Amino acid sequence: MLIRRLARPMLASIFIWGGIGALKDVSNHAKAATPLLEKTKPVTDALPAQVPTDPETLVRIDAGVKIGAGAMLALGKFPRLASLLLAASMVPTTLAAHRFWEHEDPQQRTEQQIHFLKNVGLIGGVLLASVDTGGKPSVGYLARKTADKGSRKARKKAKKAKKARK
Repeated sequence: MLIRRLARPMLASIFIWGGIGALKDVSNHAKAATPLLEKTKPVTDALPAQVPTDPETLVRIDAGVKIGAGAMLALGKFPRLASLLLAASMVPTTLAAHRFWEHEDPQQRTEQQIHFLKNVGLIGGVLLASVDTGGKPSVGYLARKTADKGSRKARKKAKKAKKARK
C-alpha cells in the first residue's frame, strides 16, 4: 500500500537522524545517560561481565540500533521487528534525556515535557507499525480461524457419533 511506503520512511527518519546525531556527539549523550545508569546500578552490576555497561558504549549501541532498525523500517525490511527495536530503544533514551520532572525552571520543564511526550508519541507510532501486518492476516487471526474450523469439525463429528449411537 502506498501509505506504508510513505509512512515508514517518514517515521524512520527521526530515528536514523537521532542515531547519527548520537554518534557525532557520544560524550554529551553519555553524560545525559549517566544519571539513569547510576539509578540502575544494582541491575547492571548483576549482569555478566560481557554485557557493556559504560555510558559511551551504550550510546553507540543505541545509535546503531536506531540507524539500523530505522533503515530497516524505512526500506520495509522486517518492519515489525525493526519497529519493536525502535520502541525498545526509545524507552531508555526518553527516560535519560527528558526527565522533565527534575527541572525547577518552568520553561525548561515545559520544553522537556514536550520532548518527553513527543518521544512517547513516537513509541506509540512504532508500536502501531510493529503490529501492522501489511494487509496480510495476523498470526492471531489465523490461529483463531484454524481453531474455529477445528471446533466446527469436532462438533460435526460429535453429532455424527451421537446419531450413530441412536
